[in-house]
Amino acid sequence: MKRRNFIQTGLTAMASALTIGSATATETKIVAGKPFKLNYAPHDGMFKNHGGSDFVDQIKFMADQGFRGIEDNGLLARPVAEQERIGKTLSQLGMTMGVFVIDGGDNWKTSLTTGKQEFKDNFIKTCKFSVEAAKRVNAKWATVVPGFFERRMPIGIQTANVVDALRRGAEILEPSGLIMVLEPLSDTPELFLRFSDQTFEICKAVKSPSCKILYDVYHMQRNEGNIINNINSCWDEIAYFQIGDNPGRNEPTTGEINYKNIFKHIYDKGYRGIMGMEHGNAKPGKEGELALIQAYRESDNF
Repeated sequence: MKRRNFIQTGLTAMASALTIGSATATETKIVAGKPFKLNYAPHDGMFKNHGGSDFVDQIKFMADQGFRGIEDNGLLARPVAEQERIGKTLSQLGMTMGVFVIDGGDNWKTSLTTGKQEFKDNFIKTCKFSVEAAKRVNAKWATVVPGFFERRMPIGIQTANVVDALRRGAEILEPSGLIMVLEPLSDTPELFLRFSDQTFEICKAVKSPSCKILYDVYHMQRNEGNIINNINSCWDEIAYFQIGDNPGRNEPTTGEINYKNIFKHIYDKGYRGIMGMEHGNAKPGKEGELALIQAYRESDNF
């Protein structure tokens, strides 16, 4: 029996006993291989219990289950040969590469808000490096986080410094078609970029098709709420979405966010890009991975 048929047959049998984790929900079976309406993109480790430790084998498992994209935040740290292997696999499977991170190092503490030349130079250097990595996997988007808030500097000066650095980065990325997507985060109040309207303002100031918004629903629910209205307000500058329920930062249906409504709204507005699954698995092991797939089947059923 071929590997794909074997996996599909086994998963269908394993999933037959699973139900959605709600007393009022009706049973939903996993339909292996059925494409989702939206392009949900898992990441390395999310399906390691079924796909194994090799990311390429995990990608093949993802494709078997109907996923058509992936994310790989740590792509830049992978050897060139591994990047090329991932890119070849995605091409063969007809899958789309989502974001990787244009990583400035030091866990965001080195900040473009300061205006310091050393930080700006490192950012430009990483942008150049990112263009080459993106070619190997046919990536179109890369995450950028400007860094920490500078307490001793007026907010207007910090904003101008960030805009200046991002314009320099956009000059590097534009010729290749690579888009840096700015991500406002909720991890710590020390971060400069935290709200969707703030990110919208910066994108308008940079004035580049290579500088857009990464709207992570998990982070924005924590920082500002009013998800659908804020998506509408920032729509012209949003190029990418990420997902995670709250509390817990796990798959949809495990927290308080009504992802079925949000997915339907985004779909109805015409978005067909990547929906990055930047979250954990609520349950461990193979059972947790199957429950995660089932949660997306439920949330995608609109």
